[in-house]
Amino acid sequence: MKTYTICGSMRYEKEMRKIAYFLESQKGYNILQCTYDDMDFKADSNTIKKLEEAHYQKIILSDGIYVVNIDGYIGESVKEEIEFAKEHKKEILYHCN
Repeated sequence: MKTYTICGSMRYEKEMRKIAYFLESQKGYNILQCTYDDMDFKADSNTIKKLEEAHYQKIILSDGIYVVNIDGYIGESVKEEIEFAKEHKKEILYHCN
């Protein structure tokens, strides 16, 4: 079973949860997520930094990343995650919608 870290804009958090469910239930992938927007909390800069570090650690632990590209939108953070994955020789899969 391959493990992928899902990467995408938090504006598509609900879609990413559905995609993660599909990938795990139908494709047999193990998906690592970071979707916290629905928790309705305000994170300070220190907490955001810790969450970002955790996300990059998930990429390191994964076989690759699964980039969620909805309506052609890939933000700057996701572009950085793609470059990080390339630098670490990770597989990159795209979900285009």
